[in-house]
Amino acid sequence: MRIQKLCDRVASSTLLEDRRDAVRALKSLSKKYRMEVGTQAMDHLVHILQTDRSDSEILGYALDTLFNIICNDEEEEQDENAQKQADDLGTQFTDKFIQDSENVTLLLTLLEEFDFHVRWPGVKLLTALLKNQCAQVQGIILVSPMGVSRLMDLLADSREVIRNDGLLLLQQLTKGNAAIQKIVAFENAFERLLDIITEEGSSDGGIVVEDCLLLLLNLLKNNSSNQNFFKEGSYVQRMKPWFEVGDDNSGWSAQKVTNLHLMLQLVRVMVSPVNSPGATASCQKSMYQCGLLQQLCTILMATGVPADILTETINTVSEVIRGSQVNQDYFASVNAPSNPPRPAIVVLLMSMVNERQPFVLRCAVLYCFQCFLYKNQKGQGEIVATLLPSTIDANSISAGQLLCGGLFSADSLSNWCAAVALAHALQDNLTQKEQLLRVQLATSLGKPPVSLLQQCTNILSQGSKVQTRVGLLMLLCTWISNCPIAVTHFLHNQENVPFLTGQISENLGEDERLVQGLCALLLGICIYYNDNSLENYTKEKLKQLIEKRIGKENFVEKLGFITKHELYSRAAQKPQPVFPSPEQMLFDHEFTKLVKELEGVITKAVHKSSEEEKKEEEVKKTLEQHDSIVTQYKELIREQDAQIQELKEQVASMTSQNEQLQTSITQQLSQIQQHKDQYNILKLKLGKDSQSQANSQGDSSQVNGLQTEEITQLRDEVEELRKQNALLQTQLSDKDTLVNTLVSIHLYREQVHASVFDGCVLVRIYSTWIFLTPLDSVPSSESSTDTAPTAELESRLAAQTSETERLKEEVRSLSESRAGLEQQLASATSTVAILQTEKGKLQTEVQESKKEQDDLLMLLADQDQKIHSLKQRLKDLGETVEDEDDLDARDQTDDDEEEDEDNED
Repeated sequence: MRIQKLCDRVASSTLLEDRRDAVRALKSLSKKYRMEVGTQAMDHLVHILQTDRSDSEILGYALDTLFNIICNDEEEEQDENAQKQADDLGTQFTDKFIQDSENVTLLLTLLEEFDFHVRWPGVKLLTALLKNQCAQVQGIILVSPMGVSRLMDLLADSREVIRNDGLLLLQQLTKGNAAIQKIVAFENAFERLLDIITEEGSSDGGIVVEDCLLLLLNLLKNNSSNQNFFKEGSYVQRMKPWFEVGDDNSGWSAQKVTNLHLMLQLVRVMVSPVNSPGATASCQKSMYQCGLLQQLCTILMATGVPADILTETINTVSEVIRGSQVNQDYFASVNAPSNPPRPAIVVLLMSMVNERQPFVLRCAVLYCFQCFLYKNQKGQGEIVATLLPSTIDANSISAGQLLCGGLFSADSLSNWCAAVALAHALQDNLTQKEQLLRVQLATSLGKPPVSLLQQCTNILSQGSKVQTRVGLLMLLCTWISNCPIAVTHFLHNQENVPFLTGQISENLGEDERLVQGLCALLLGICIYYNDNSLENYTKEKLKQLIEKRIGKENFVEKLGFITKHELYSRAAQKPQPVFPSPEQMLFDHEFTKLVKELEGVITKAVHKSSEEEKKEEEVKKTLEQHDSIVTQYKELIREQDAQIQELKEQVASMTSQNEQLQTSITQQLSQIQQHKDQYNILKLKLGKDSQSQANSQGDSSQVNGLQTEEITQLRDEVEELRKQNALLQTQLSDKDTLVNTLVSIHLYREQVHASVFDGCVLVRIYSTWIFLTPLDSVPSSESSTDTAPTAELESRLAAQTSETERLKEEVRSLSESRAGLEQQLASATSTVAILQTEKGKLQTEVQESKKEQDDLLMLLADQDQKIHSLKQRLKDLGETVEDEDDLDARDQTDDDEEEDEDNED
């Protein structure tokens, strides 16, 4: 009744103080009377949020009240049933609140208020909504304008309580929503979170560091876009200082262990095997270059590190080096700080085969060893080499010695781990499989050594624990698969095949069915990869043995037990060996791939008869022959395609050259015409100049200057014509070479043909026909398949023949064009020769004219000298002599007088 009155006051009071008091009273009752307040007051509280935006105090009370009725308080509810009821109530009120999406949008708007009494309860309320109905609230925020950006602003709030609760809010917001994760990442979340981690003390920080790391995991896990953004933003380098632990590793706090555990998980997220290979390889490279891998290896070899941190560090190093040759090589060079120093691999293997070590640690070491050898043939060779007689060092412990020790120890888990580790040293490496056949073991004093292969089968026959036998069978299957020499060595021991057939044929309990299945797999490998080098154990005899002693159907059924096993499916999911208990440690991830690959082919091999195998071999040989023929045709077609393309390019080039030559000839003809015009003008000028040489010394010298200048210009132009003529000759020579090449290629192509007559493929090379293979020898099931490629080849050859004819026509037209160009060039050459002849004549005439002018000048100078001397003599004799100046003056006077007389008249 009281709650109803308070709701009425909130709804009807006109004074803000009355509404505020009523909301404060509702807040005080909301925890104890959660159902009543939520049912009656929620709509009124939402209305307060919409209308009383100006008063921060009443907004804070309203938000706190909504939080109390929506939040599921786990601490106060101890009873399980009561807790379930509280959860249901919180979900019910959350559904009612978000039924109108505008309520969530209104809440996002209120978060922009800087007032502490509004912003903090708003953050808590939105976090509670996300906890109760995550997907629905995420969808509303995602479509709200600037919704995620407003929430990201919480990380920049100077008040730590709001910033810390903002981290919790973003954790809930980013769970399982890749779109929101991308938006948060591109809102500079990585930079802000890493800054907060550094400010809070990295691994030595408190709960805030943990919250930041959890948010980073949300953003990066299973989100390739954010992972790439994190790597491209050089944030991987900023992770290195997290792992700089000091020498004193005693007294690690629980929070530090948690922080470092999350940091290691963050590194693993970036290099997880489930990521794309390219992204993983890029991150692995960055981690090596920035020194992060080196820092992790330092923790790996440090003392006093807590066991769970050491285990997670081993797993992290495993995935940082997995499949990366550079990182694997570095890991192989790491030494433990012992005296004398030992390789880190040896130290880790010592922990793996030590039954006193924790189970999870031993699994982590096995995973690390597997990752070290993954796609690392160099590392595989180094491990196998430590087992070979020539490389064994009696004074030091090697990886091979530890593996052999674990393989034959009394601890079944050590047997299994050592067998799987040794199998990984042989994975997809035929060379090491053959090398391992050389390993000899001294079983006891006074007895001759036995091979490692034989010792493994001896332990199998002794009836040891199931885990040990499964490990040894996995090793043997990996060893002899795809290695006929190892199969021969295995079959050479007369006891091995009877042991396997005896194991498969018996009716044993449920625990032994897996061993029977693996024995069937091993025997099937001996059939499938048998090279028939042993007369007693050929493929056919082994299949007869199976049919007589086991039965084909029974054999296939036992073989199928492997994939039906529950632990097989679990091991096939991911590379890391994760088992709840040592007893369930039976299958290896890589071995499940081998089983999947071999099960089908072994089943077919067992069911096939010898006649079917012979037919298949014949068909296989025939198909190989046809494949070789088709390959030859494909190569021929590929070569002809390349030649045609080259010819097309040459034709295009020659066409462009032809156009350039036409343009050049046109320009040259124009220049020749200009030269002719200049020659005619010069000739006319020379004729006029020779007539007026005696009249004026000034005029003759001016003509001389003009002739010399124009003759020089003409000489330069004739020289330019000579150069252009030489260039044309070179281009024509190149063109002749290209045409000859085209003709020779066409002649060669006409000499190679292929035809199909009466179902036979014939090839004619020059004048010889060669019979390749009868097509009718192929079974009817393949004949149609083989005819189609042949028909396709013939059609492509016909198309190429027509293409060749077209090219011949183009070559013919180019040859005709070339002949025309040669005629034009010959005409141009003759014109140039005529011009050169005329030029020589002109030069001769100019020289003669110049010489005559010089002689004339000398005569005139002598005459002037004589006249001057005679005048002087007359003056000396007293005669009156008029100079030329006086004569000119008198003539001018006479002219003036005559003009005056004319005027008078």
